[in-house]
Amino acid sequence: MEQAARTGGASMRQLLLALGEPTIGLVATPAGFNVGIENVVILDPDDEPEPCPGALVLIIGARGRRALRLIRAVAHQGAAAVAVKIDHNDDLDDFKRVATETGVATLGVRPEVRWGQLDSAARGVVDDARVAVVPEAGQSAELFALAQTVAALTDGIVSIEDSTNRVLAYSRSDDEVDELRRRSILGWEGPAEYLDLLRQWGVLERLRAGDDVVHIDEHPERGIRRRLAIGIRVDSQLLGSIWVQEGRHKLADSADAALIGAARAAALHLVRRRTGTTADLQLEQSLLSRMLDGHIDPRTFADNIGVDLGKPAVVTVFALNGSLPGAGADADAHAGTDRPRFELHRSVMTSLISVHAAAYRRRALVTSGSPRVYMLLPGLPEHSAESIALGLAGDIVRAAEQRLHLDVRAAVGSAVGGLESIAESKAEADCVLDILMSGGERHVATIADVRSEVLVRETLSLLQKNPRLRDPRITALVAYDAEHDTGLVPAVLSYLGALGNVRAGARFLHIHTNTLRYRLKRANAISGIDFADPHQCLFSHLQLLLETGSVPVAHGH
Repeated sequence: MEQAARTGGASMRQLLLALGEPTIGLVATPAGFNVGIENVVILDPDDEPEPCPGALVLIIGARGRRALRLIRAVAHQGAAAVAVKIDHNDDLDDFKRVATETGVATLGVRPEVRWGQLDSAARGVVDDARVAVVPEAGQSAELFALAQTVAALTDGIVSIEDSTNRVLAYSRSDDEVDELRRRSILGWEGPAEYLDLLRQWGVLERLRAGDDVVHIDEHPERGIRRRLAIGIRVDSQLLGSIWVQEGRHKLADSADAALIGAARAAALHLVRRRTGTTADLQLEQSLLSRMLDGHIDPRTFADNIGVDLGKPAVVTVFALNGSLPGAGADADAHAGTDRPRFELHRSVMTSLISVHAAAYRRRALVTSGSPRVYMLLPGLPEHSAESIALGLAGDIVRAAEQRLHLDVRAAVGSAVGGLESIAESKAEADCVLDILMSGGERHVATIADVRSEVLVRETLSLLQKNPRLRDPRITALVAYDAEHDTGLVPAVLSYLGALGNVRAGARFLHIHTNTLRYRLKRANAISGIDFADPHQCLFSHLQLLLETGSVPVAHGH
């Protein structure tokens, strides 16, 4: 008899609701529905039963009278419940009689159900039930952030539950909640009578059956408002569900898409919660971050994550802008009272990106190890990779503004032929984001939108790293102007920025054209720069931008 030790457990009611009638049916439960299931045991008919207190015993390969004998045997070893496959011609009265005699709950497994599938699902329910009823603060912070994000995207009231219908996280709202929502939050689990109704209506069966969003109509006579729900799944295994209740306002048209993305984003969180480890989620985020930084090779990343090394991929980078003092500079130094608010906004932004990314492509990955959040879209179509990433980035930025009231900027790197070249896409995205964060009205851009600005910044970076390339005459002019406050440097910058148009340059400075001409002559006299020479004008303009800090210089990320 194969046994895995467990502590704590699920109730018979939780087990029946989670597994459902398509898998098992109740034959008899002499001790009621609150019988605790501590662990799951597989019994082969050729094995002798071992002690199994509180266990659900899966009796494989035995039916009819032979199964009845084994039920009595495991009852003597302390089993709480048994599951057996029962043919239509089996006498159910015999199974009910043995269940009553032994006190062991008996479940009938449908013939087409595989034992391995049932074993995995039942262990999952028991594992979920072992977690405390009220989640610890640190464990579910990300799920609470996800719930709040989904609420903003759907215009609804959200709760996230595990496979035993215990509430793990919920959105905070002053909207009108119905009786089901109120009692679920107060008790941290769905009320039994409401869960029975959902089972009768086929809602729980549909959640187990696939990845589609389930629509539940309003039932005012029972205090239930309109709802949407979706199962959180890994392959065929149901880990939990997300529920969205309609409040005062109708749910958003995009609510279904938001739920699909949220369910995919929540799956790893529930795996992590069930196993008690952050390994899976942290491994993917760590590998992505390390690959983008060049610390591991793309092939190692692809082998571990399970993505195609040779298909087109794009990196998009996001950052908060203007939400806090200094956020426009991508500041790491949010201190004091600003830091918690910045971290909260960044967490919400990351959840939003994760939901949208997962809704588009299951293997999309998001990492947020710095103030910037990176999204990798692997395996894209060759001829539309960049346009897909750009469209998705635009959707995320608009949702952040309209739903979360956050000012987010997004830069899309160029599509590369495969992950071997992904560092190029990431570096380009960072350069583009530097431009967006330095000012202006653009919220989303690619290199094609800001190529000239990127070229200027790269040139200034070269000048900054190589002081020997700088013209000492310009350095002297800057020092003279700073000492005597003559306004010569702003005059030269305005004139060069207007491409030698004196009238336009004077208008920019709000001075007379003759005043600008006079200052240009003084600058020429002091520095010796010939403003009639196009090469000297170009170089002077670049160095003045560097020395006055008019254009921030990228330092890498």
